[in-house]
Amino acid sequence: MYHAIELCCFGTCLSVALAVCSAAEAPPPREPLRLHPDNPHYFLFRGRPTVLITSGEHYGAVLNLDFDYVRYLDELARSGLNLTRTFSGVYREIPGSFKIAGNTLAPAPNRYLSPWARSTTPGYFDGTSKFDLKAWDEAYFRRLKDFLAQASQRGIVVELVLFCPMYDDALWKASPMYAGSNINGVGDLKKDEVHTLNNGALLDVQVAVARKIVAEVNGFDNLYFEICNEPYFGGVTLDWQARIAAAIAETEASLPRKHLIAQNIANGSRKIGEPNPAVSIFNFHYCSPPDAVAMNFALGKPIADDETGFKGSADVPYRPDAWDFILAGGAVYSNLDYSFRAGTEDGTASLSAPGGGGPALRRQLAILKAFIEGFDFVRMAPDPSCIQGGVPEQATARALIEKGKQYAAFIRGGNRADLVLGLPAGSYKAEWVNVMTGAVEKQETFEHPGGPKMLASPPYAGEIALRIVRQGAIEPRA
Repeated sequence: MYHAIELCCFGTCLSVALAVCSAAEAPPPREPLRLHPDNPHYFLFRGRPTVLITSGEHYGAVLNLDFDYVRYLDELARSGLNLTRTFSGVYREIPGSFKIAGNTLAPAPNRYLSPWARSTTPGYFDGTSKFDLKAWDEAYFRRLKDFLAQASQRGIVVELVLFCPMYDDALWKASPMYAGSNINGVGDLKKDEVHTLNNGALLDVQVAVARKIVAEVNGFDNLYFEICNEPYFGGVTLDWQARIAAAIAETEASLPRKHLIAQNIANGSRKIGEPNPAVSIFNFHYCSPPDAVAMNFALGKPIADDETGFKGSADVPYRPDAWDFILAGGAVYSNLDYSFRAGTEDGTASLSAPGGGGPALRRQLAILKAFIEGFDFVRMAPDPSCIQGGVPEQATARALIEKGKQYAAFIRGGNRADLVLGLPAGSYKAEWVNVMTGAVEKQETFEHPGGPKMLASPPYAGEIALRIVRQGAIEPRA
Protein backbone atom coordinates (compact mmCIF):
# COMPACT_ATOMS: atom_id res chain seq x y z
CA MET A 1 0.00 0.00 0.00
CA TYR A 2 1.04 3.64 -0.21
CA HIS A 3 1.24 6.46 2.32
CA ALA A 4 1.09 10.04 1.00
CA ILE A 5 3.46 12.43 2.77
CA GLU A 6 3.30 16.21 2.21
CA LEU A 7 6.33 18.37 2.98
CA CYS A 8 6.21 22.15 2.55
CA CYS A 9 9.41 24.18 2.24
CA PHE A 10 10.24 27.46 0.50
CA GLY A 11 6.59 27.90 -0.46
CA THR A 12 6.41 24.61 -2.34
CA CYS A 13 4.44 21.56 -1.23
CA LEU A 14 5.76 18.21 -2.34
CA SER A 15 3.46 15.20 -2.20
CA VAL A 16 5.53 12.06 -1.85
CA ALA A 17 4.04 8.59 -2.24
CA LEU A 18 5.84 6.14 0.00
CA ALA A 19 5.46 2.49 -0.84
CA VAL A 20 4.87 0.63 2.40
CA CYS A 21 4.99 -3.07 1.66
CA SER A 22 4.52 -6.10 3.77
CA ALA A 23 7.45 -6.59 6.13
CA ALA A 24 7.81 -10.10 4.78
CA GLU A 25 8.89 -8.79 1.38
CA ALA A 26 12.61 -8.84 0.63
CA PRO A 27 14.24 -5.46 -0.03
CA PRO A 28 14.93 -4.71 -3.70
CA PRO A 29 18.47 -5.45 -4.92
CA ARG A 30 19.96 -1.96 -4.66
CA GLU A 31 23.52 -0.82 -4.08
CA PRO A 32 23.97 0.22 -0.44
CA LEU A 33 24.55 3.76 0.74
CA ARG A 34 28.03 4.69 -0.45
CA LEU A 35 30.39 7.62 -0.78
CA HIS A 36 29.52 9.88 -3.68
CA PRO A 37 32.02 9.14 -6.47
CA ASP A 38 32.30 12.84 -7.43
CA ASN A 39 32.63 14.13 -3.87
CA PRO A 40 33.22 11.54 -1.13
CA HIS A 41 32.47 14.08 1.59
CA TYR A 42 28.84 13.20 0.79
CA PHE A 43 26.78 10.09 0.06
CA LEU A 44 25.09 8.50 -2.91
CA PHE A 45 21.85 6.72 -1.97
CA ARG A 46 19.49 5.19 -4.51
CA GLY A 47 21.07 7.22 -7.29
CA ARG A 48 20.82 10.59 -5.53
CA PRO A 49 23.39 12.79 -3.78
CA THR A 50 22.52 12.58 -0.09
CA VAL A 51 23.05 14.28 3.24
CA LEU A 52 21.58 12.57 6.30
CA ILE A 53 19.59 14.73 8.72
CA THR A 54 17.31 13.60 11.52
CA SER A 55 15.86 14.09 14.98
CA GLY A 56 15.43 10.54 16.19
CA GLU A 57 14.61 8.41 19.21
CA HIS A 58 17.16 7.34 21.82
CA TYR A 59 18.37 4.24 19.97
CA GLY A 60 16.10 1.56 21.45
CA ALA A 61 13.71 1.01 18.54
CA VAL A 62 14.81 -2.60 17.98
CA LEU A 63 15.83 -3.84 21.42
CA ASN A 64 12.72 -2.50 23.22
CA LEU A 65 9.69 -4.67 22.46
CA ASP A 66 7.31 -1.99 23.72
CA PHE A 67 8.44 0.47 21.04
CA ASP A 68 6.25 0.62 17.90
CA TYR A 69 8.91 1.42 15.32
CA VAL A 70 6.47 1.49 12.39
CA ARG A 71 4.66 4.43 13.96
CA TYR A 72 8.02 6.06 14.69
CA LEU A 73 9.34 5.63 11.15
CA ASP A 74 6.08 6.99 9.77
CA GLU A 75 6.68 10.16 11.78
CA LEU A 76 10.28 10.53 10.56
CA ALA A 77 9.10 10.13 6.96
CA ARG A 78 6.21 12.53 7.47
CA SER A 79 8.67 15.06 8.89
CA GLY A 80 10.90 14.79 5.82
CA LEU A 81 13.88 13.28 7.65
CA ASN A 82 16.02 10.42 6.34
CA LEU A 83 18.10 8.86 9.14
CA THR A 84 17.69 6.95 12.37
CA ARG A 85 20.36 5.66 14.71
CA THR A 86 19.76 2.44 16.63
CA PHE A 87 21.77 0.24 18.99
CA SER A 88 22.20 -3.44 18.21
CA GLY A 89 20.98 -4.74 21.58
CA VAL A 90 24.41 -5.81 22.82
CA TYR A 91 24.24 -2.81 25.17
CA ARG A 92 21.20 -1.60 27.07
CA GLU A 93 20.36 0.90 29.79
CA ILE A 94 18.26 0.72 32.94
CA PRO A 95 15.46 2.95 34.28
CA GLY A 96 16.98 6.21 35.52
CA SER A 97 20.02 6.11 33.23
CA PHE A 98 21.07 9.65 32.28
CA LYS A 99 17.83 11.02 33.82
CA ILE A 100 15.85 10.24 30.67
CA ALA A 101 12.14 9.65 31.32
CA GLY A 102 10.75 7.02 28.97
CA ASN A 103 14.25 6.03 27.83
CA THR A 104 13.77 3.60 24.94
CA LEU A 105 17.16 2.03 25.74
CA ALA A 106 15.81 0.99 29.16
CA PRO A 107 13.12 -1.60 28.42
CA ALA A 108 10.88 -3.13 31.07
CA PRO A 109 11.54 -6.67 32.35
CA ASN A 110 10.90 -9.30 29.66
CA ARG A 111 10.72 -6.54 27.01
CA TYR A 112 14.43 -6.49 26.17
CA LEU A 113 15.61 -8.19 22.98
CA SER A 114 19.26 -9.05 22.52
CA PRO A 115 20.99 -10.94 19.70
CA TRP A 116 21.60 -13.69 22.25
CA ALA A 117 18.87 -16.08 23.36
CA ARG A 118 17.72 -16.42 26.93
CA SER A 119 18.57 -19.53 28.90
CA THR A 120 16.29 -21.18 31.43
CA THR A 121 18.63 -20.18 34.25
CA PRO A 122 17.35 -17.38 36.48
CA GLY A 123 19.62 -14.62 37.73
CA TYR A 124 19.51 -11.67 35.34
CA PHE A 125 19.46 -8.35 37.21
CA ASP A 126 15.77 -7.59 36.48
CA GLY A 127 14.48 -10.94 37.75
CA THR A 128 14.38 -12.68 34.37
CA SER A 129 16.66 -15.41 33.04
CA LYS A 130 20.29 -15.14 31.99
CA PHE A 131 21.56 -15.18 28.41
CA ASP A 132 23.29 -17.92 26.47
CA LEU A 133 26.07 -16.29 24.45
CA LYS A 134 26.33 -19.37 22.23
CA ALA A 135 22.70 -19.22 21.07
CA TRP A 136 21.00 -16.63 18.87
CA ASP A 137 17.54 -15.19 19.47
CA GLU A 138 15.78 -15.53 16.13
CA ALA A 139 12.99 -13.21 17.30
CA TYR A 140 15.60 -10.47 17.64
CA PHE A 141 16.88 -10.92 14.10
CA ARG A 142 13.33 -10.97 12.71
CA ARG A 143 12.64 -7.67 14.48
CA LEU A 144 15.94 -6.12 13.37
CA LYS A 145 15.33 -7.04 9.74
CA ASP A 146 11.73 -5.87 9.85
CA PHE A 147 12.89 -2.54 11.27
CA LEU A 148 15.38 -2.18 8.41
CA ALA A 149 12.72 -3.17 5.88
CA GLN A 150 10.23 -0.65 7.24
CA ALA A 151 12.89 2.07 7.22
CA SER A 152 13.88 1.11 3.68
CA GLN A 153 10.32 1.43 2.43
CA ARG A 154 10.29 5.00 3.75
CA GLY A 155 13.69 5.96 2.35
CA ILE A 156 15.26 6.14 5.81
CA VAL A 157 18.88 5.16 6.36
CA VAL A 158 19.78 3.27 9.56
CA GLU A 159 23.02 3.81 11.43
CA LEU A 160 23.37 0.47 13.23
CA VAL A 161 25.63 0.84 16.28
CA LEU A 162 27.19 -2.49 17.21
CA PHE A 163 28.75 -1.73 20.62
CA CYS A 164 28.74 0.86 23.38
CA PRO A 165 31.00 1.37 26.43
CA MET A 166 29.75 0.62 29.91
CA TYR A 167 29.40 4.03 31.48
CA ASP A 168 29.01 2.68 35.01
CA ASP A 169 28.95 -0.61 36.89
CA ALA A 170 25.15 -0.83 36.90
CA LEU A 171 25.06 -0.74 33.09
CA TRP A 172 27.83 -3.34 32.90
CA LYS A 173 25.89 -5.68 35.15
CA ALA A 174 22.82 -5.26 32.90
CA SER A 175 24.81 -6.39 29.85
CA PRO A 176 24.45 -9.99 28.64
CA MET A 177 28.25 -9.98 28.33
CA TYR A 178 28.66 -9.58 32.11
CA ALA A 179 29.61 -12.81 33.88
CA GLY A 180 26.58 -12.65 36.18
CA SER A 181 24.21 -12.18 33.25
CA ASN A 182 25.16 -15.18 31.11
CA ILE A 183 25.60 -18.93 31.58
CA ASN A 184 28.83 -19.18 29.60
CA GLY A 185 31.41 -18.23 32.20
CA VAL A 186 32.71 -15.20 30.31
CA GLY A 187 32.73 -11.52 31.19
CA ASP A 188 34.32 -11.68 34.64
CA LEU A 189 35.90 -8.30 34.00
CA LYS A 190 35.87 -4.70 35.10
CA LYS A 191 33.75 -2.43 32.95
CA ASP A 192 36.81 -0.72 31.45
CA GLU A 193 38.21 -4.05 30.25
CA VAL A 194 35.19 -5.08 28.17
CA HIS A 195 36.17 -3.47 24.86
CA THR A 196 39.85 -4.35 24.73
CA LEU A 197 41.87 -7.15 23.16
CA ASN A 198 42.70 -8.34 26.69
CA ASN A 199 39.17 -9.37 27.62
CA GLY A 200 39.74 -13.12 27.43
CA ALA A 201 37.06 -15.29 25.84
CA LEU A 202 34.72 -12.32 25.55
CA LEU A 203 36.55 -11.14 22.42
CA ASP A 204 35.43 -14.23 20.51
CA VAL A 205 31.86 -13.57 21.64
CA GLN A 206 32.04 -9.96 20.42
CA VAL A 207 33.53 -10.87 17.06
CA ALA A 208 30.93 -13.61 16.62
CA VAL A 209 27.97 -11.32 17.37
CA ALA A 210 29.34 -8.62 15.05
CA ARG A 211 29.73 -11.18 12.26
CA LYS A 212 26.24 -12.59 12.86
CA ILE A 213 24.53 -9.18 12.77
CA VAL A 214 26.48 -8.09 9.68
CA ALA A 215 25.63 -11.28 7.82
CA GLU A 216 21.95 -11.15 8.75
CA VAL A 217 21.41 -7.60 7.45
CA ASN A 218 23.60 -7.77 4.35
CA GLY A 219 20.63 -7.55 1.99
CA PHE A 220 19.68 -4.00 2.98
CA ASP A 221 20.88 -0.91 1.15
CA ASN A 222 19.70 1.66 3.75
CA LEU A 223 22.36 0.84 6.29
CA TYR A 224 25.80 1.63 7.63
CA PHE A 225 27.58 0.31 10.71
CA GLU A 226 29.14 2.20 13.58
CA ILE A 227 31.76 0.19 15.44
CA CYS A 228 31.15 1.60 18.92
CA ASN A 229 29.27 4.53 20.38
CA GLU A 230 31.47 6.98 22.33
CA PRO A 231 34.57 4.77 22.60
CA TYR A 232 36.43 7.59 24.34
CA PHE A 233 34.54 6.57 27.50
CA GLY A 234 34.95 3.29 29.33
CA GLY A 235 38.39 2.15 28.20
CA VAL A 236 37.52 1.20 24.59
CA THR A 237 40.83 0.73 22.77
CA LEU A 238 41.72 1.58 19.18
CA ASP A 239 43.06 -1.89 18.48
CA TRP A 240 39.79 -3.45 19.67
CA GLN A 241 37.86 -1.10 17.36
CA ALA A 242 40.15 -2.10 14.50
CA ARG A 243 39.41 -5.76 15.24
CA ILE A 244 35.65 -5.19 15.03
CA ALA A 245 36.03 -3.14 11.84
CA ALA A 246 38.05 -6.00 10.36
CA ALA A 247 35.34 -8.49 11.38
CA ILE A 248 32.74 -6.40 9.52
CA ALA A 249 34.87 -6.22 6.38
CA GLU A 250 35.88 -9.89 6.53
CA THR A 251 32.26 -10.98 6.91
CA GLU A 252 31.10 -8.92 3.96
CA ALA A 253 34.00 -9.96 1.73
CA SER A 254 32.07 -13.01 0.52
CA LEU A 255 28.61 -11.37 0.67
CA PRO A 256 26.85 -9.43 -2.10
CA ARG A 257 26.82 -6.01 -0.43
CA LYS A 258 29.57 -3.97 1.20
CA HIS A 259 28.39 -1.39 3.72
CA LEU A 260 30.12 1.72 4.99
CA ILE A 261 31.75 1.63 8.43
CA ALA A 262 31.70 4.61 10.80
CA GLN A 263 34.01 5.30 13.72
CA ASN A 264 33.11 7.65 16.57
CA ILE A 265 36.14 9.90 17.16
CA ALA A 266 35.38 12.42 19.91
CA ASN A 267 32.96 14.65 21.73
CA GLY A 268 33.49 18.07 20.19
CA SER A 269 36.33 18.16 17.66
CA ARG A 270 39.65 16.42 17.13
CA LYS A 271 42.05 16.04 14.26
CA ILE A 272 42.30 12.42 13.11
CA GLY A 273 45.95 11.40 12.92
CA GLU A 274 45.95 7.85 11.54
CA PRO A 275 42.56 6.97 10.07
CA ASN A 276 41.65 3.31 9.83
CA PRO A 277 41.44 2.55 6.07
CA ALA A 278 38.37 0.36 6.71
CA VAL A 279 36.46 3.39 8.04
CA SER A 280 34.50 5.60 5.64
CA ILE A 281 32.59 7.90 8.02
CA PHE A 282 34.04 9.82 10.94
CA ASN A 283 31.52 10.54 13.69
CA PHE A 284 31.64 13.28 16.30
CA HIS A 285 29.20 14.10 19.09
CA TYR A 286 28.16 17.56 20.31
CA CYS A 287 30.30 19.10 17.58
CA SER A 288 29.58 22.78 18.09
CA PRO A 289 31.32 24.78 16.77
CA PRO A 290 31.81 22.33 13.88
CA ASP A 291 35.60 22.59 13.83
CA ALA A 292 35.97 18.83 13.26
CA VAL A 293 34.85 19.30 9.65
CA ALA A 294 37.65 21.70 8.70
CA MET A 295 40.20 19.75 10.77
CA ASN A 296 39.49 16.54 8.86
CA PHE A 297 38.18 17.73 5.49
CA ALA A 298 41.41 16.69 3.77
CA LEU A 299 40.61 13.04 4.53
CA GLY A 300 37.97 13.18 1.78
CA LYS A 301 35.33 11.34 3.82
CA PRO A 302 31.94 12.28 5.33
CA ILE A 303 32.21 14.01 8.69
CA ALA A 304 29.18 13.44 10.92
CA ASP A 305 27.69 14.99 14.03
CA ASP A 306 25.72 11.87 14.81
CA GLU A 307 24.61 12.76 18.33
CA THR A 308 23.39 15.95 19.93
CA GLY A 309 20.84 16.28 22.67
CA PHE A 310 22.18 17.17 26.13
CA LYS A 311 21.80 20.97 25.94
CA GLY A 312 18.30 21.53 27.32
CA SER A 313 14.81 21.24 25.88
CA ALA A 314 14.63 24.36 23.65
CA ASP A 315 15.06 24.13 19.87
CA VAL A 316 18.10 26.38 20.22
CA PRO A 317 20.93 25.31 20.13
CA TYR A 318 20.01 22.20 18.11
CA ARG A 319 18.60 24.02 15.06
CA PRO A 320 21.53 26.45 14.61
CA ASP A 321 24.01 23.68 15.46
CA ALA A 322 22.56 21.70 12.56
CA TRP A 323 22.82 24.59 10.10
CA ASP A 324 26.35 25.37 11.27
CA PHE A 325 27.48 21.78 10.82
CA ILE A 326 25.98 21.18 7.38
CA LEU A 327 27.09 24.58 6.02
CA ALA A 328 30.59 23.83 7.35
CA GLY A 329 30.67 20.84 4.99
CA GLY A 330 29.34 18.11 7.26
CA ALA A 331 27.34 15.21 5.82
CA VAL A 332 25.29 13.96 8.80
CA TYR A 333 23.39 15.67 11.60
CA SER A 334 21.54 13.45 14.08
CA ASN A 335 19.71 15.01 17.02
CA LEU A 336 18.41 13.04 20.00
CA ASP A 337 14.66 13.60 20.16
CA TYR A 338 13.18 12.76 23.54
CA SER A 339 9.60 13.28 22.36
CA PHE A 340 9.75 9.68 21.09
CA ARG A 341 8.89 7.09 23.75
CA ALA A 342 7.14 3.75 23.91
CA GLY A 343 3.49 4.73 23.66
CA THR A 344 4.18 8.08 21.97
CA GLU A 345 6.12 6.90 18.94
CA ASP A 346 4.56 9.76 16.97
CA GLY A 347 6.97 12.08 18.78
CA THR A 348 4.48 14.02 20.90
CA ALA A 349 5.66 13.14 24.43
CA SER A 350 6.37 15.99 26.82
CA LEU A 351 10.09 16.43 27.41
CA SER A 352 11.64 15.13 30.62
CA ALA A 353 15.25 14.53 29.65
CA PRO A 354 18.56 16.36 29.24
CA GLY A 355 17.68 17.36 25.68
CA GLY A 356 14.88 18.46 23.40
CA GLY A 357 13.00 17.45 20.29
CA GLY A 358 9.42 17.48 19.09
CA PRO A 359 7.42 18.29 15.97
CA ALA A 360 8.61 21.90 15.63
CA LEU A 361 12.30 21.00 15.70
CA ARG A 362 11.76 18.17 13.24
CA ARG A 363 10.07 20.59 10.83
CA GLN A 364 12.96 23.01 11.19
CA LEU A 365 15.55 20.31 10.47
CA ALA A 366 13.56 19.29 7.40
CA ILE A 367 13.85 22.91 6.19
CA LEU A 368 17.65 22.59 6.44
CA LYS A 369 17.54 19.32 4.52
CA ALA A 370 15.37 20.85 1.78
CA PHE A 371 17.63 23.92 1.64
CA ILE A 372 20.83 21.97 1.06
CA GLU A 373 19.10 19.62 -1.39
CA GLY A 374 18.11 22.69 -3.41
CA PHE A 375 21.76 22.96 -4.46
CA ASP A 376 23.98 20.73 -6.55
CA PHE A 377 25.85 20.31 -3.28
CA VAL A 378 28.31 17.63 -4.36
CA ARG A 379 30.02 20.39 -6.36
CA MET A 380 30.31 22.63 -3.29
CA ALA A 381 32.90 22.96 -0.55
CA PRO A 382 33.25 25.14 2.56
CA ASP A 383 35.00 28.46 1.89
CA PRO A 384 35.18 30.89 4.83
CA SER A 385 37.19 33.35 2.72
CA CYS A 386 34.12 33.97 0.56
CA ILE A 387 32.62 35.99 3.44
CA GLN A 388 34.47 39.31 3.39
CA GLY A 389 32.53 41.39 5.91
CA GLY A 390 29.18 42.51 7.25
CA VAL A 391 28.77 39.75 9.85
CA PRO A 392 27.00 41.18 12.91
CA GLU A 393 28.99 41.63 16.10
CA GLN A 394 29.21 38.40 18.13
CA ALA A 395 27.70 36.44 15.23
CA THR A 396 29.24 33.80 12.96
CA ALA A 397 28.77 33.12 9.27
CA ARG A 398 29.53 30.07 7.15
CA ALA A 399 29.54 29.54 3.41
CA LEU A 400 29.39 26.40 1.31
CA ILE A 401 30.08 27.27 -2.32
CA GLU A 402 30.83 26.32 -5.89
CA LYS A 403 32.73 29.44 -6.92
CA GLY A 404 30.89 31.54 -9.47
CA LYS A 405 27.85 29.26 -9.55
CA GLN A 406 26.15 28.59 -6.20
CA TYR A 407 26.51 29.83 -2.64
CA ALA A 408 24.85 28.71 0.59
CA ALA A 409 25.45 30.86 3.66
CA PHE A 410 24.22 30.81 7.25
CA ILE A 411 24.44 33.59 9.84
CA ARG A 412 24.14 32.67 13.50
CA GLY A 413 23.56 35.66 15.73
CA GLY A 414 22.29 39.19 15.36
CA ASN A 415 19.06 40.40 13.75
CA ARG A 416 20.21 42.15 10.58
CA ALA A 417 23.29 41.83 8.37
CA ASP A 418 24.93 43.61 5.45
CA LEU A 419 26.79 40.53 4.35
CA VAL A 420 29.69 41.07 1.96
CA LEU A 421 30.60 38.14 -0.28
CA GLY A 422 33.33 37.81 -2.85
CA LEU A 423 31.60 36.91 -6.13
CA PRO A 424 32.93 36.57 -9.68
CA ALA A 425 31.23 38.54 -12.43
CA GLY A 426 27.81 37.27 -13.40
CA SER A 427 24.04 37.47 -13.12
CA TYR A 428 22.75 36.11 -9.79
CA LYS A 429 19.58 35.51 -7.84
CA ALA A 430 19.72 35.80 -4.03
CA GLU A 431 17.13 34.57 -1.51
CA TRP A 432 17.14 35.13 2.24
CA VAL A 433 15.48 32.12 3.91
CA ASN A 434 13.77 32.00 7.30
CA VAL A 435 15.27 28.88 8.95
CA MET A 436 12.21 28.34 11.16
CA THR A 437 9.55 28.47 8.44
CA GLY A 438 11.41 27.90 5.18
CA ALA A 439 9.85 31.08 3.77
CA VAL A 440 11.86 33.33 1.46
CA GLU A 441 11.87 36.63 3.36
CA LYS A 442 13.64 38.65 0.67
CA GLN A 443 14.88 38.02 -2.84
CA GLU A 444 16.71 39.97 -5.51
CA THR A 445 18.43 39.47 -8.84
CA PHE A 446 21.52 41.43 -9.74
CA GLU A 447 24.28 41.84 -12.29
CA HIS A 448 27.69 41.86 -10.64
CA PRO A 449 30.97 43.02 -12.21
CA GLY A 450 33.02 40.85 -9.86
CA GLY A 451 34.58 41.44 -6.43
CA PRO A 452 32.87 42.22 -3.10
CA LYS A 453 29.09 42.27 -3.17
CA MET A 454 27.02 43.53 -0.23
CA LEU A 455 23.66 41.86 0.35
CA ALA A 456 21.38 43.39 2.99
CA SER A 457 19.35 40.86 4.93
CA PRO A 458 15.79 41.38 6.11
CA PRO A 459 15.29 41.56 9.89
CA TYR A 460 15.65 38.10 11.48
CA ALA A 461 15.49 36.49 14.91
CA GLY A 462 18.97 35.13 15.60
CA GLU A 463 19.53 33.02 12.45
CA ILE A 464 19.07 33.36 8.73
CA ALA A 465 20.21 31.53 5.60
CA LEU A 466 21.16 32.90 2.19
CA ARG A 467 20.93 31.16 -1.16
CA ILE A 468 22.72 32.67 -4.17
CA VAL A 469 22.67 31.00 -7.58
CA ARG A 470 24.20 32.28 -10.79
CA GLN A 471 21.46 32.34 -13.39
CA GLY A 472 21.45 29.10 -15.39
CA ALA A 473 24.25 27.61 -13.25
CA ILE A 474 22.29 24.69 -11.76
CA GLU A 475 19.16 22.80 -12.61
CA PRO A 476 16.46 22.19 -9.97
CA ARG A 477 16.56 18.65 -8.58
CA ALA A 478 13.68 16.39 -9.63
